[in-house]
Amino acid sequence: MDLTGRDEQGDRVVGLAVDLVNLRTRLGPAPLDAATLERFLLDHGEPPPVRLDRRDADAIAAVEAELAAVFDAPDADTAARRVNRLLARADTRPRLSDHDDTPWHLHLTGEDASWASWLAANTGLGLARLLAEDGTARVGRCAAPSCRRVFAGGLRNHPRRYCSAACGNAARVAAFRARRQKPRPP
Repeated sequence: MDLTGRDEQGDRVVGLAVDLVNLRTRLGPAPLDAATLERFLLDHGEPPPVRLDRRDADAIAAVEAELAAVFDAPDADTAARRVNRLLARADTRPRLSDHDDTPWHLHLTGEDASWASWLAANTGLGLARLLAEDGTARVGRCAAPSCRRVFAGGLRNHPRRYCSAACGNAARVAAFRARRQKPRPP
């Protein structure tokens, strides 16, 4: 359970944050169950075995809600406060580790940390990096009316409004059609 800096691993944990919030968007209000979250973590590169119980699932669902609040923050100050709450879950001082023959990498939580603590600390650090670079310009919820997905990342100094090019194009087409339907002044 680790996080490196500005590289594939850092991007992976930001993607993990996005995908966890979007999992809730896709599944709806039903509680996230342990089996779904085990599969989610395995699909996101965590080594087996991943074993969760109901308490773990509830704790991860609470982290998902905290992450959603970061993406929904109205401004960078609010987002930063919310990210700092996630980072507070790091239950140990950061340290370098090369366990299990892996390259040196940063650990934010202890070896016995819960999955929820690990998710909060690592996704929080990934989002903190994006917020420090560009504020909330590359972190948010899709502006397309029919979409509730979140996004993070993209080109530096390039604000985003949509989770994908498809949502952006659909919103532009809808706006164009709406303008064409308005009666023209005589």
